[in-house]
Amino acid sequence: MSDFRQRLTSVILLTIATVGLWLALGAVTALAFYSFALLLLVIHHLRYLTALDKWLQTPAPTVTTLPDATGAWGDVFARLARLMRNQNQNQQQLSTELERLRRATSAMPEGVVILDETDRIEWCNPVAEQHFGIDFNRDTGQQITYLVRQPQFAEYLTTRNYSEPLIVRQSRQQELILSLQLIPYGNKQKLLISRDITRLERVEIMRRDFVANVSHELRTPLTVIGGFLETLSEEKQVGSGIGKRALTLMTDQTMRMQRLIEDLLALSRLENTQNPVREESINVAEMLRELYHEAQSLSAGRHHISLNLDTDAQLRGSSDELRSAFSNLVSNAVRYTADGGKIALSWGIHDGEGQFSVQDSGIGIEANHLPRLTERFYRVDRSRSRETGGTGLGLAIVKHVLSRHQAQLEIVSEPGKGSRFSVRFPADRLIMQPVE
Repeated sequence: MSDFRQRLTSVILLTIATVGLWLALGAVTALAFYSFALLLLVIHHLRYLTALDKWLQTPAPTVTTLPDATGAWGDVFARLARLMRNQNQNQQQLSTELERLRRATSAMPEGVVILDETDRIEWCNPVAEQHFGIDFNRDTGQQITYLVRQPQFAEYLTTRNYSEPLIVRQSRQQELILSLQLIPYGNKQKLLISRDITRLERVEIMRRDFVANVSHELRTPLTVIGGFLETLSEEKQVGSGIGKRALTLMTDQTMRMQRLIEDLLALSRLENTQNPVREESINVAEMLRELYHEAQSLSAGRHHISLNLDTDAQLRGSSDELRSAFSNLVSNAVRYTADGGKIALSWGIHDGEGQFSVQDSGIGIEANHLPRLTERFYRVDRSRSRETGGTGLGLAIVKHVLSRHQAQLEIVSEPGKGSRFSVRFPADRLIMQPVE
């Protein structure tokens, strides 16, 4: 405000001087003086304005190359100099922080690639260069799909479902196995994180092969033992009551081990990536009617069981796998529901997706157990699980079957009020029946 007053005072003084000349020497002389003064003022401003424009047009304007000036233009150039110094300090600070971030990112064991909104490479660290066989200096601005030629990766980018990582094999990198995770951020940018899980995958394959081989080898001797125990159970010459009880316990435990081995082999088949889903049309209504009758047999009249079929839509998938998953959910409802309880099976379409659900009035499950229910051998109540004859693998099998069919398992439960297990299938898995 003081600068404005100073410049206004100069204009007022010039005007007063002109008025004085007008009164003393006449209007012509006064106007000539005023015009000449204004012309000098315009030339002064044009001179420094031209100098400022020339400075701005230099390739790299700096504080040291600012024109020298006095008066108002001197103040302007001084302010520009301060702004330039502040900007240079901020830019230097930002460059330092960016360099620190790049060094930290380069030191990460994971590969990091920054993609723009059109999936072009903006930056990557050395680990990502090794993982994807790219060169930052050469490939900056290239589409990531031109360099990572994996059909499943291109589909992963297109579907924009980044909740789960994608596992890919890089054949060019000596069978390198990568876990890829896309993280959207900022202005439609994405962060591509890659992890080398080759060793972990090999250990997992060894574990699966070990479990499958051991289970397969145990199946034959257990079958033999079970056969002899069944034969002995049918003999009438079994001695004392202790002998009969021991024979019964051995038979029960042998059957339990056989069920455990069958479940382990089923899990191994489901985990095998070389075992794709056998796609076929599944008549869900007919399958549920069969499971309804099986549930009634298992219940033996101890429960009130109902079946609600709201649609005749079919599913595309593996009939054996889905029957196993649905059967697990139904048998669990029967096992964990007290006598006189209610169990409802239903099949319908909700929000365009197929939904199968099993609702019971059983003992219910506390909320802290729900996230771990589908883990192998996880038990809410170990003693009760032993009483019901469960293997602890049923829900793990359900989880793998549903994952292979792109379905989601939703569990709602409250202790003392029962549970609801719902399976939601995507719309592209549904086969709608034509309306007659």
